[in-house]
Amino acid sequence: MADRVPGFSTLAVHAGAQPDPTTGARATPIYQTTSFVFDDVDHAASLFGLQAFGNIYTRIGNPTNAVLEERVAALEGGTAALGVASGHAAEFLIMHALMQPGDEFIASRKLYGGSINQFNHSYKNFDWTVVWADQDDVSSFEKAISPKTKAIFIESIANPAGEITDIAAISAVAKKHGVPLVVDNTLATPYLIRPFEHGADIIIHSATKFLGGHGNSIAGLIVDGGSFDWMKGGRYPMLSTPRPEYGGIVLGETFGNFAFAIACRVLGLRDLGPALAPFNAFMVLTGIETLPLRMERHCANALKVAEFLSTHPKIAWVSYPGLASDKGHALAKKYAPKGAGAVFTFGLKGGYQAGVKLVSGVQLFSHLANVGDTRSLIIHPASTTHRQLSDEQKTQAGAGPEVVRVSVGIEDAADIIADLETALAAV
Repeated sequence: MADRVPGFSTLAVHAGAQPDPTTGARATPIYQTTSFVFDDVDHAASLFGLQAFGNIYTRIGNPTNAVLEERVAALEGGTAALGVASGHAAEFLIMHALMQPGDEFIASRKLYGGSINQFNHSYKNFDWTVVWADQDDVSSFEKAISPKTKAIFIESIANPAGEITDIAAISAVAKKHGVPLVVDNTLATPYLIRPFEHGADIIIHSATKFLGGHGNSIAGLIVDGGSFDWMKGGRYPMLSTPRPEYGGIVLGETFGNFAFAIACRVLGLRDLGPALAPFNAFMVLTGIETLPLRMERHCANALKVAEFLSTHPKIAWVSYPGLASDKGHALAKKYAPKGAGAVFTFGLKGGYQAGVKLVSGVQLFSHLANVGDTRSLIIHPASTTHRQLSDEQKTQAGAGPEVVRVSVGIEDAADIIADLETALAAV
């Protein structure tokens, strides 16, 4: 095994983990502690000065979290990762490391509603400006570039639309203009799509969703691809200039191809504090062990549900790239040949009221805002997750008044379809 590169399923079970050296426990222990004892004064000084790696305080690192970070980095093919309190916290720490007041970043309009709200409103407090582009028109990203642009942000599979993004084409724009491409890979997971292989520089996950998979823990992850030159041109001073809080260390020089993950940890997580609880890290780790099995079932069930809905007389349209008739099917075959994911949208001929009635009439489906659970989930975005957007913004985000989003679970497909069929009959 020493010379063999482990397969994805093996990494999902073993990456980053070893039997506990003290007890021999095979499952990763939960280190439910706030802080760690130093060997001596010199050891403490070396840890605080970034001359040595080790545990100081759970707010900035914990052995349980470290296993999760190593595992996800291995699954994504990255150089290092950082676990944080939530996907939103991960987004914020990424931008904190990349942006200065007055800077801009470009984002696809088809994003999770919470991200759209965070970008449009919360970031204004830091004088960070989002410029919106159309993921279906790569030229719109090129047109949005300015001297102030510091990053491009997309989702590999857009939430809620379920559309697959042409990562490589947008990466080409980012590389041409010397900015990093940040890809939210939450809905795809590395089992379906590995964005680094298509030109991404940074990957983000809301591990709350498919990675954890059981709707029981909130967590976020940042994965460093090790591919971006942070020193070039001095455009990213958090990484390219001496850090006074660490004795003048230049992170981009000292830490090389995992400098971005270090910057997010020691300049973001340490000072801003969105720490990942070790128990939540343990729960996500447990979920990841079955990720390949679950994703196979999720995708198989989603395709059957989409096929059923596409022929139903009360359904106006179905947006699922796994369908041969879908406009995104070619991209699905290119980027996600093992399956097009389990989250997608469809439109009801009865519009807004029909959507509200449908989500109120299901029984097996749970009407809630999460996705990526073993259970089948449903929501009407226009009245919930995207409620704060204007009608035009809702439509641009793929959350128009008639739209319903489903996250198809791993139950028997016949039971999932029967529940929808019964609820649709009452619409």
